[in-house]
Amino acid sequence: WFSIPEDQEPGILAGSLSKLFQPPYQLLTQEYLWMEKNTGNFYTTEKKMDREALCPEETKAEECIILHNAIVGPSGDLIEFPVIIEDINDNAPHFANSEIHLRVSEDVTVGTSFFLDDQAQDRDSGCNGELHYHLKHSDGVFSLNVEEDGAVIMLVVQTALDRETRDLYQMALVATDRGSDPLSATATLIVTVTDVDDNCPSFSSDSPPNVTIPGDSPKNMLVAQVRATDPDSGPNAAIIYSLSPKVSERAKKLFRLDSLTGYIRLAQDLQSDSSEVMLLKVLASSQHCPPAVTQVTISVLPKANQDLTIKIGFIVEHQNQTMVLPENQPPTILAVLELEGDSNFKSSSLSIENKVPFALSPQNGKYLLSTSKPLDHEMRNEHNISVVVLGTSANGTAIAPSRHVIRVIVADVNDNAPNFPQSHYQLEVEENNRPGMSLLQITASDADSGYNGRVTYQLGNHTSTIFNIDPVTAQLSVSASLDREQQAEHKLTVFARDSGSPPMESVATVSICVLDQNDNAPVFLTPHFIFYIPEDVPLFTQVGGIRVRDPDEGENGNTVMHVTNSSGPFVVDSTQGILRTTTSLDRETEDRYELLLLASDHGHPVTLTSTARVTIFVEDINDNQPKVILPSSNSTCLTVSPKMPAGTMVTKIYAIDEDSGLNSEITYSAVAPEPSRNSNPFRVDSRSGNITIAEQLLQKDLGMHHLFIVVRDGGKPAPLYTTIWINLLVNESTEPCHLEREPTWTGTPDLGRSASNAPFCEVEDTRSAQLILLVGLGTMLASMCLLVGTAILYLKHRRRHLQKKSGYS
Repeated sequence: WFSIPEDQEPGILAGSLSKLFQPPYQLLTQEYLWMEKNTGNFYTTEKKMDREALCPEETKAEECIILHNAIVGPSGDLIEFPVIIEDINDNAPHFANSEIHLRVSEDVTVGTSFFLDDQAQDRDSGCNGELHYHLKHSDGVFSLNVEEDGAVIMLVVQTALDRETRDLYQMALVATDRGSDPLSATATLIVTVTDVDDNCPSFSSDSPPNVTIPGDSPKNMLVAQVRATDPDSGPNAAIIYSLSPKVSERAKKLFRLDSLTGYIRLAQDLQSDSSEVMLLKVLASSQHCPPAVTQVTISVLPKANQDLTIKIGFIVEHQNQTMVLPENQPPTILAVLELEGDSNFKSSSLSIENKVPFALSPQNGKYLLSTSKPLDHEMRNEHNISVVVLGTSANGTAIAPSRHVIRVIVADVNDNAPNFPQSHYQLEVEENNRPGMSLLQITASDADSGYNGRVTYQLGNHTSTIFNIDPVTAQLSVSASLDREQQAEHKLTVFARDSGSPPMESVATVSICVLDQNDNAPVFLTPHFIFYIPEDVPLFTQVGGIRVRDPDEGENGNTVMHVTNSSGPFVVDSTQGILRTTTSLDRETEDRYELLLLASDHGHPVTLTSTARVTIFVEDINDNQPKVILPSSNSTCLTVSPKMPAGTMVTKIYAIDEDSGLNSEITYSAVAPEPSRNSNPFRVDSRSGNITIAEQLLQKDLGMHHLFIVVRDGGKPAPLYTTIWINLLVNESTEPCHLEREPTWTGTPDLGRSASNAPFCEVEDTRSAQLILLVGLGTMLASMCLLVGTAILYLKHRRRHLQKKSGYS
């Protein structure tokens, strides 16, 4: 048995078969594990093992076992061995619903428990999958009771509830596993407190206790309204109004009470010539409650017993005894009022009741009704002017005042432009939005009425066609997806225009900030970068600039680069966008590099990447001397027959240069020390290195010839060179040639630049020297013999001469 935790990184040792079986070892499937052939050790691969994916049907109590097959031993036996995938705490608890709703009656007993069936699930096993729960923000009103290892969760009421004080509790239910590094999940627990009928109706203190009505009030006139309240809700707050049985029969006959609204109206026309006070006791009842009681006092004034009437002479426009006056008019005379009636009245007068923007001016027994200031339709579009008639009868008694209501309608004019709540709106919208999405509703109000207050909306002429506004509802929408990289901000001008004549309008601006999404991968300026760099550059030399751009903003556009396919001598500086060397380069070892660059952003939730190829050519410098391959050493010697004709190739120099281009183009030249003493019968070809006989060999050419050859490359500014001695023995004999020691160069040491156009060499001819010596010795011997012979002849001649002379004597 072997076991390994799930989700391990690649290369983690999971176990070994070496203690169980003989090598070699071969794992048949290497999806999650790979095995070393000789050691039997097996390791994790790039593909991570997810216990929950590999064993989805297993219960938390069972183990996740994966069987693997391997061939082991010299005979290739097939074996099967299990690997247990151990659980780690890599799954957080999860609630199926983000919100849990529970309804609790407000009269529930403290300590009552409610079952919560929305439990969290955790795919891990063991302690990693065991959950415990706790509440947050419960304010001590609720607590949790968890039973049977988290299988049963009960919400316990800790304090008494009162819906009228608080009808909603919103808490956080937190589920946390018991792993070493615990993970948790949260669901919102919403408890709604439901109502019970635990409150009774009550009358407020502002219920009308006293009401006065004229004695000639008409039927159905609203006299008063009583209002009671019940803190409960729904049917529990329903209130029924009724009159107390103790109300007088006359009151029951004159007044009618609406049981639902509490309105008190006249049940018939009232014709009362005397003052009267009636008490109405009103009951407000609800289920299971005693009725609440309030009392309304109604005072009835006697109707006027005079026949005084008001005659109205209208000056301004009027309809059905109602005057119509446009707003904003300066103080204007509206009508002429005149009292008509019984001539028995001793005196009479008119006055306006309450503070209203109207005035009465007596003039020649009549009254001019006029406005005291301009009227404003938006403040009040209708005025009821209560004109009070006061009079004294002929016997000097005051009559009860009577009232006449004159109605004035204030006609609207278009004096108000539409008004936006604010002149500038700011809105943030994520790019790649759904086409047709609603953005904002920006309605303007118009204090005018009718057509003057009917507002329509439109966008400015230069607004992009993708934005639309509903002319009636002012709902702003966008018909296409926004792209922050094309335009990060949109400014719209919204016009609100009323329908008056002439129309008035106002303007508001909308600034739409397009929020970035990580929808653009990094982009290299070119998919293939090509650079050239000399091989002798120092460490951390800049190879070239690598430019990558990401049109996203923030972390979505913050890119980092690295080389993915090589551990070679290069590194990319993401901050400066520069590729640099990390080690020394040698063209002769590696003359080009192929890199793969990966650029990735820091976007959320997904990181986007792109790649580019980089080819780096290492340029050659002249850092290698030519290397002579043939001949193998300076002491190599070759015998040349003097019978070979001119132009015959006798040998060849072969050299190579590891550089390239001109740095590797080799030339050959023979040089000689100055002054040259001998003519060289051999010629060296500067390109091929072939050594040929320049002219027919003569007797004088017999002997050893040492050719000092300089092998140069074509490097700039100064070539590199090496030298080699070519040793040629011109001899009739074909015996092998041997040198006891290497020749020594005695010429100039500067051989890199001085090349001799006419090759020379030193000659060693021992036979010619011996011949000359013998000839010299022979010449000397012949001379001595000639001298001796001449001396002998001279002496003989003299003797004969002396003999003759003596004979004659």
